Amino acid sequence: MPDNRAAYITSKSILEVKSAPYTPPGPNELVVKNGAVAINPFDWIKQVVGGRMFTYMKYPFILGSDVAGEVVEVGSGGEAAKVFRVGDRVAGHAFAMDHRSAKTSEGAFQQYTVLRYNLTARIPDELSYASACVLPLGFSTAATGLFMKKNLGLSLPSTPGPTPSKNQTFIVWGGSTSVGSNAIQLARAAGYEVIATASEKNFAYLKRLGAAQVYDYHSATAVADIIAALKGKICAGAIAVGSGSLEACVDIVGASEPPPGQRKFVCQTSFFLPPSQMPGSLLGFTWLGLRLLRWNAAMFVKAKRNGVEFKFVWGGDLVEDEVGAAVYNRFLPAALAKGEFVAAPDPVVVGHGLEHLQAAFNLNRKGMSAGKAVVTL
Repeated sequence: MPDNRAAYITSKSILEVKSAPYTPPGPNELVVKNGAVAINPFDWIKQVVGGRMFTYMKYPFILGSDVAGEVVEVGSGGEAAKVFRVGDRVAGHAFAMDHRSAKTSEGAFQQYTVLRYNLTARIPDELSYASACVLPLGFSTAATGLFMKKNLGLSLPSTPGPTPSKNQTFIVWGGSTSVGSNAIQLARAAGYEVIATASEKNFAYLKRLGAAQVYDYHSATAVADIIAALKGKICAGAIAVGSGSLEACVDIVGASEPPPGQRKFVCQTSFFLPPSQMPGSLLGFTWLGLRLLRWNAAMFVKAKRNGVEFKFVWGGDLVEDEVGAAVYNRFLPAALAKGEFVAAPDPVVVGHGLEHLQAAFNLNRKGMSAGKAVVTL
């Protein structure tokens, strides 16, 4: 078996690079030799708060959700062998940080990672691993919110992507984020017109991704402007990314016309504070928890008053739903190959080797727009 190395979190605030077991795949799994990994806020949050949060992750643990690399082994007797073969170039959502796994073999921050077949997509030769690894968690989260029936349940994306044909508009608040960049493209590929928000410097970027209109979320009139833009249109729902996004989306969706016979629904995908304002201690996160309870109560009242439902969505839910295979195994490989879907946001390569992960954690914690911290391996 190949020699494996991993960046273990062995206790609060410590990453240690050392030898790790190589784990063969099960029937619905494959093993990837990682060429690049990307960092998400939950990675450093676990490091900061230690064992009192995400308690199902037992030390020593291997964090990380975003990988891209080469398939070196495919499980036999299951679905994985029907889709993948050794030598395939892929990007995948590593599943270790989900409570349904909690297995170090499925963590991203190592040389060899076990991936679930329905959270993995083939990528074209011209797409670098550094660019591809920004996709998985943001893609999974957006797809979970948009397409799973328990959430918005929108029509699935297809390739070639149709021109907006459903006479329905979808709202993406926070379009330059990882989730937002994927949500714009997925909604567009499913035939919905997209209205998005971002800072003014990212307007052109979002329009290249497929947004028909983009508004500055800093503007005091952004909510009113979007409500006005939706006049006479059907609003298929919204996905809320970033601080203040849920409040804005509840107002917009509440004031708009939903599809006939359907509910007014907003997918929440992030905390109410930006990463740069997250506390740096367990005590700080304890106070944050109390603030979160008060905020949730206030949001429940606001949503009910506006006739809107909202739900926090988890990208890992795709693993138990047919949408996972639909978007990862069927839609994404073809869309990437045809240039109809792009890996977004752009990678910001911090360094080469597992030893650079801490620097990448620190960069992500400062907050990033239209970019994602990446380490190549």
